[in-house]
Amino acid sequence: MAIDSKPAKPSPETVPLGSGPPSREEMLVYYPAKFTWKQLKTFVNSGDLGLLKRDKALQKRYDAWATGIRAKYGSMGACHYLFSIHHVLGPTSIPSHHQANFLLNYRLQWGKEDTITLLRSSLEESVDAEGPAEVPEELLDPKVPKKLPPLPPNAPPYFRADMPREMYCITMNDWPYSVPPEVEHSLIWSRVPILPPDLPPPSESKLSARLHQDGLWGFTGSESPPPSPSTLPESLGALAEWGVTMDKLVRSPRGSDEEEREIRKYGEEIEKFVKRRWNEREWETAWFVNPPRLQSVPELTHIHVFARRKTPEEITRAQINSSQQ
Repeated sequence: MAIDSKPAKPSPETVPLGSGPPSREEMLVYYPAKFTWKQLKTFVNSGDLGLLKRDKALQKRYDAWATGIRAKYGSMGACHYLFSIHHVLGPTSIPSHHQANFLLNYRLQWGKEDTITLLRSSLEESVDAEGPAEVPEELLDPKVPKKLPPLPPNAPPYFRADMPREMYCITMNDWPYSVPPEVEHSLIWSRVPILPPDLPPPSESKLSARLHQDGLWGFTGSESPPPSPSTLPESLGALAEWGVTMDKLVRSPRGSDEEEREIRKYGEEIEKFVKRRWNEREWETAWFVNPPRLQSVPELTHIHVFARRKTPEEITRAQINSSQQ
């Protein structure tokens, strides 16, 4: 008699519901995606990065877990995976220095692959995962903060695509957005600012004001242009449970063609970096940098990347189209 060797489809009967950062199987069973890939790209390109949300049930799990951590350690500075509350979890009462201290003492391992997360990237399948670990409380004492490693003499003044590996750290988001299962959510942490430090104050520059209110975003590996912001009303229904309506959006009006080109220039180095890591032949991405109004750890700059591995059919189609050009 033939034996079916196919693994059982994840279900509540085969996947227990935990209480800490979720596994990929838990995400599939208990927190299925609320948004399609097209909707995510629409939200990124809408002009208001605050539209990006995460599952409310997973938010409740985080809140319950965080309460237990506070009771155990006395402060959220000692909890695991605190980095991911940035924007994803929305406003919190956790002091920024606690978050930065956790990141610097434990989570960010400059120049190394992410071996801590439970939600592994398929780019790092050869890396042995250590999984979550207890963190010595003394390492997370906000009275003894760890600082960023000193910058080498040849360090760039701001983020560059060709920065040495020890200048950045790429981690997975351990409390993910409500993304389709084929989409990975990574964070690129940088030891230098994302934007040029000599950028004029928002009050003195229209471009600076745009960047401070809206942030930056872009797309790589796409077969077609990203969804137009004008199509946002078609996807807004997916945000109904969060009470999002068009009148609540926070975004700047579109500028002139020249202004839009100038804004895009500030993302050129980010786009080069993303293309190098997520090869456009195999990956499609939507990346973004949150504006200050959405940042809860302003001491540590980082870039969000949604990455979707292309299907074999998409890769073949792109190869055919390329050969015909």
